[in-house]
Amino acid sequence: MRSLLFLLSALAVIGTGYWAYHENYRTQDELDRVDALRRDIGEARERLAILKAEWAYLNRPDRLRDLADMNFGRLGLMPLRPDQFGVVRDVIFPIPETDLVVTEPIDVTSAGAQQP
Repeated sequence: MRSLLFLLSALAVIGTGYWAYHENYRTQDELDRVDALRRDIGEARERLAILKAEWAYLNRPDRLRDLADMNFGRLGLMPLRPDQFGVVRDVIFPIPETDLVVTEPIDVTSAGAQQP
């Protein structure tokens, strides 16, 4: 009777140990999955913050003035006044500093077309 009781208690201890071991690793796998999801959420939030910052920069009302200031020498544009921002035809272009003088206007519409 003692050996049967010892055998049953040993099986109960071994079974409980196996269950605890299995639960520990199952729990660890779930925690690793949760950590990976939290990392993904953090990276997505960082990307979203970067996109929001870029969108805020692109929507600034004075961005056109900053672009014109940065490209002043390269594009040869005159500085813009605040009342010019909405209309492109009001942008003042500088007079070209070349030795070439145009005396007659060129008709662009008939220059490339052939006469029938």
